[in-house]
Amino acid sequence: MAQESPITHRRVLWIALPIVLSNATVPLMGLVDTFAVGQLGAAAPIGAVAVGAVILTAVYWIFGFLRMGTTGMVAQAAGSGDLDERDALLSRALLIAGVAGVSLIALQVPLMIGAFKLSPASAEVEGLARTYVAIRIWGAPAAIAIYALTGWLIALERTRAVLVLQLAMNGGNIALTLLFVLGLDMGVGGAALATLIAEWAGAALGLWLCREAFRSGAWRDRSRVLDRARIIPMMAANTDIMIRSVLLQICFISVTFQAAALSDVTLAANQILLQFLYITANALDGFAFAAEALVGSAFGAGNVARLRRAALLSSLWALVMVGVLSLTYAFAGEEIIGQMTTATAVQEAARTYLPWMVAAPLLGLPCFMLDGIFIGAVRTRDMRNMMLLSALLFGASLLVLIPAYGNHGLWAALMLFFIIRAITLGAKYPALERAALGR
Repeated sequence: MAQESPITHRRVLWIALPIVLSNATVPLMGLVDTFAVGQLGAAAPIGAVAVGAVILTAVYWIFGFLRMGTTGMVAQAAGSGDLDERDALLSRALLIAGVAGVSLIALQVPLMIGAFKLSPASAEVEGLARTYVAIRIWGAPAAIAIYALTGWLIALERTRAVLVLQLAMNGGNIALTLLFVLGLDMGVGGAALATLIAEWAGAALGLWLCREAFRSGAWRDRSRVLDRARIIPMMAANTDIMIRSVLLQICFISVTFQAAALSDVTLAANQILLQFLYITANALDGFAFAAEALVGSAFGAGNVARLRRAALLSSLWALVMVGVLSLTYAFAGEEIIGQMTTATAVQEAARTYLPWMVAAPLLGLPCFMLDGIFIGAVRTRDMRNMMLLSALLFGASLLVLIPAYGNHGLWAALMLFFIIRAITLGAKYPALERAALGR
């Protein structure tokens, strides 16, 4: 079995690198959507696709806990040799995805009313955005199911399958968008229809890639799949992850809000610099996912030595990655900024605060990797509680540092947030190892 194989450098990279490549394909969809509707010769279609995509991304993101929760639990079940539970977990996750997706379809009218109150737009943009959302919402069950399918594949270290899934889905989306919008002149509705088809096709492909789960009868064993004693811990863990993720998102959103309060130039400069952080996060995802799968398997087997090795090797390669990123930002960051904006004032401001981006990968590495380790061990209560503490301290640091140091204070607070997250989760790590020994 894969989980009994030695944990080696090659194995870590085998898991991590396909995720890094997979993440690199995601921004292409938004770029092609913008390009396609941009050829329509009006601003409203571009704005409509942007607003509609943001609304649905935010709603679907709420259910991202299915990816993380599924990975940790499936890895532990596989590590303990409970293959029936491994397969039943996929059925439970898909059941949650189906219920969530159908609920969003049923609630689409109040959903759109609330979303457009929070994101006001011109009548023309809102009308087109409503059309976009009304079409894409029918892909909700598929879009959310992909979280579960991806989590199951990552847990079993099948990240090449995840790469295939992303390439096929994103590639299909791009091709259909160009066909529907430019070839068939279907406008914003065509862009939405392309994504809808790609999401359902992606879910179908994901099910095929997870076909091993359907070879035994466990996936359809109702007494096991709907076992209350198994569902309650799963729902509790997913709830913890959702709360933790919402708190994390609030902290990052507050960076933008605080920058907006400083000045328009500062806001624009910080928005450019945040792209450096997003690149870092996407690059580290692969190694954090490797930690989730390998730590989860070791935790399920109750093997602390393997758990430590999994955490160490995945973190070591993540350190190599952040070293490359920090050096790139240090030597090429100013040129990258120059390519991202032609506004001289924004360029100068972004270059002033660029050193924070050089430091960010190194300072953020420990908390990123600890997240992966704790997800693999399904220590979600610790993640939730430590994120709450970190968020409170982050808020307090904003109140002190911004009045004293302006935008430097804002970035200092964010770096401090990374450090606090690492310290608080690190303090809980010994308990994680004790829990593994107790299995």
